Amino acid sequence: MPRPGLFISFEGIDGAGKSSHIDGLAAAFRAQGRTVVVSREPGGTPLAEKLRELVLNDPMDALTESLLIFAARRDHLRNVIEPALARGEVVLCDRFTDATFAYQGGGRGFDLQVLSLLERLAQTGLAPDANLMREPDLTVWFDLAPEVAAERLVGARVPDRFESQPVEFFRRVVQGYAQRATAAPHRFARIDAALERHRVWQQLTSLLVRKGWLAIMVPADGGGR
Repeated sequence: MPRPGLFISFEGIDGAGKSSHIDGLAAAFRAQGRTVVVSREPGGTPLAEKLRELVLNDPMDALTESLLIFAARRDHLRNVIEPALARGEVVLCDRFTDATFAYQGGGRGFDLQVLSLLERLAQTGLAPDANLMREPDLTVWFDLAPEVAAERLVGARVPDRFESQPVEFFRRVVQGYAQRATAAPHRFARIDAALERHRVWQQLTSLLVRKGWLAIMVPADGGGR
């Protein structure tokens, strides 16, 4: 029988170290015979990448921002995520809907009921079950204090309009993630991102081994955060 598709999202504020582990995890899955799609949000398709540039760089209000993000998500689901899952592949996505609730809902203080409506509109009617709202099978939350994340990002790159927000904004974002994790404990797994890189990697791979998605623990590749 063909193996079912697997959808894992990775969440956390910039500087938490999540992105540095996605490629390593993709390699681990490929070494065990899986076909892997690595993507990101906003983005993942030509249209969604254009919308990403607008969201990250152009001034706009929270509703406009949220509409663009969910438009990008719908295109990403239709053209990348759902086809890959239908083929039985593993999809590793750097952020998904939880980021919208954390950043736009928590950080911006935007109406969570409106976000929930947009979530249902954008994520329903795409999976084999037309009534199913697509969600990740697992969401890995790299939890890190905003002050530590800011120290890691010093001099790393020119900040976009999210990264340039004050630390209080990111405290609200972290709280937004915590609320999402509390509401969906069956889907969320918290990773302590303040630990050394190899220990973060151990947390991640041992989690997937326990779920039966990886056969064995995989050594860290030695890369940086």
